[in-house]
Amino acid sequence: MATSLIKFEFRPMRVDEWEQVAGLIYESTNFWYINHGKSPIFTGPKSDTLLFCEVYESLDPGCCLLAVCQKSGTIAGSCFYHPRSTHFSLGIMNVHSDFFGKGIAGALLSRIIDFAKERNLPIRLVSSAQNLDSFSLYTKKGFVPFHSFQDLFLEVPQDGLNIELAGSQFVCQAVLEDVPSMVRIELELAGIEREKDFSFFIKNSTGIWKTLTYKNEEGELLGFLSSVNHPGSCMIGPGIARSEEIATVLLAAQLNYFRGLCPVFLLPTRASKCVQSAYSWGAKNCEIHFAQCLGSHQPPKGVIFPTFMPETG
Repeated sequence: MATSLIKFEFRPMRVDEWEQVAGLIYESTNFWYINHGKSPIFTGPKSDTLLFCEVYESLDPGCCLLAVCQKSGTIAGSCFYHPRSTHFSLGIMNVHSDFFGKGIAGALLSRIIDFAKERNLPIRLVSSAQNLDSFSLYTKKGFVPFHSFQDLFLEVPQDGLNIELAGSQFVCQAVLEDVPSMVRIELELAGIEREKDFSFFIKNSTGIWKTLTYKNEEGELLGFLSSVNHPGSCMIGPGIARSEEIATVLLAAQLNYFRGLCPVFLLPTRASKCVQSAYSWGAKNCEIHFAQCLGSHQPPKGVIFPTFMPETG
């Protein structure tokens, strides 16, 4: 069928469509990586990617936009987005392989850009430097890269890293009373606010989140780092720290909660001391990502740990 004859309906995802969207995330993501000579991202059952619908709908109900083929009823594309007081964060976007090249991704993105413009907010995202199709999609819409990150993975030994770092005694598990301080430090260093994300992590109703803080002897919060441990996402982040030394201590502490597993984490390319420490523990590179923004943004300070669950932006 000619592209011009295919019509799509754009609307929010319904609860009864979660499994279809999870399947789209699973198949579309793996399709791209496999067809570019890489290993699939998702290796378990398709049900693992229900995590995206569950988490994102808990945080931002109704904020998954679908493109549905009017003739077949097939979900041709999906994109999650996360409105916050300081910005919109663009989430995971997927297009069904049967509808590649039909402008679905651009149409979804344009509508979400309109949502952000209605609130006069910038849109932020973290995009793969290897997927030039998506990178070009964003830059053609006016997104500008402003920070680069190394994606690393580390196979954590069963007995942990067995390293001692100065400052480890200042790391402890976050509690809800820490959220205001977490909000303040991220607003200062990164210029964004995500209070409900931090509360969600710390409440940890599903038992898959871990959030750590770093406080000095006076009790001042100087950094924090969260993680998710689930078959659909084994990843450290989001987080932020005032210095590379603090970031390194928080990262080491988080890695020890992944004994026998292989978490992924993103470090700023300019955080050379932190990156070298990760290498010394056995970390290896797997990808490069860029933080991009459409609209104004604050130059980041300190060390930022972005993540994809949920998207940092």
